Amino acid sequence: MRVRRHCPGLRSALVSSHVIACLLLVAPVANYAQQKSTTQSAAEQPAGGNSTTATSATQPAPVAAQPVASPVGAPVGLSAPTGAGGGAAATFGDEQLIVNSDLITLNVTLTDMYGRFVTGLTKEAFTVYDDKEPQDITFFSDDDAPVSLGVIFDVSGSMGKEKITRARDALKHFIETSHDSDEYFMIGFNHRSQVLMDKTRDADALLNKLTFVQTKGQTALYDACYLGVEKVTRGTHPKRALLVISDGQDNSSRYTFSELRRVLKETDVLIYAIGIIDRGNQSSFDVAGQAILDELAGVSGGRAFFPDTAAEMNEIFERIAIELRHQYSIGYKPKNFVNNGKWHKIKVKVTPPRGLPRLFVRTKEGYYATTQPR
Repeated sequence: MRVRRHCPGLRSALVSSHVIACLLLVAPVANYAQQKSTTQSAAEQPAGGNSTTATSATQPAPVAAQPVASPVGAPVGLSAPTGAGGGAAATFGDEQLIVNSDLITLNVTLTDMYGRFVTGLTKEAFTVYDDKEPQDITFFSDDDAPVSLGVIFDVSGSMGKEKITRARDALKHFIETSHDSDEYFMIGFNHRSQVLMDKTRDADALLNKLTFVQTKGQTALYDACYLGVEKVTRGTHPKRALLVISDGQDNSSRYTFSELRRVLKETDVLIYAIGIIDRGNQSSFDVAGQAILDELAGVSGGRAFFPDTAAEMNEIFERIAIELRHQYSIGYKPKNFVNNGKWHKIKVKVTPPRGLPRLFVRTKEGYYATTQPR
């Protein structure tokens, strides 16, 4: 049974430190923007577009703050480009037609100093810099859009039954909090990666796949993530993410870390990694695995988490689901775009309404200048 998240009454401004303290007790969505105009022009609201951005927040959001989702309608029509500097994917039913485009798309997560998601800001609050040059934002949306999600699940020998059960229970919380129209892919990996479930909205079937799974073999994490990127980029929805659940670093992949990192830079696929690590018996292998998950998540604009308890893991999965529903989509066409494969660094700055505290932006680091779609 899905939890209703529509809470329009929570939109309010921070007035005093006393109010902030009260808000922290109930952990609402920090929605600071003034009421949007209902007469917004079609140029600001293209049909069904969706986009993505790049810049990393310096202060992580605490897991304990769990905002209440207040979803709005999902866009319909033409989908957004497949990645930064990539092609646009027009969706007709379950079919996609890839079209070359120099539109750069970005997914932006915005939080306040308490880790609460900030929604409701207008396009004018955002400034995008491409190699330090300000750009004209041609598409902007903060709609609660569904996502094509790849669940990348470690079933190697180090993942015992207890870890599998904990991760399965947490995944259930994620699904209960996510968008009703989300579609899922499940990829299991040990010494090799394989698709366990392909393109489904049946959450029960997805969870049942993990009930009788057997753990054995080594860990081909990079291969599994690479396969996950390929699957979700062929998904129905223009917004894409991978949920990577693993307890260690790679020791069996054909693809290298550098190759996977390059692919993540070329696409708009977000990675959220959950490291299931035994804190009481932490080794150098665990530390290296954490660094790998941190890097993969960071370069994509996502985050990596390392929960200590089952309760904390449940909170993290719920928070990821809520974050995916409270992101801004931004698109722009770089000035004097040249299709030369050069790396461009992106930075997104936010100017909050007067009287509000500093806000933190997280998104992709940049893009390669190419119009060849992946």
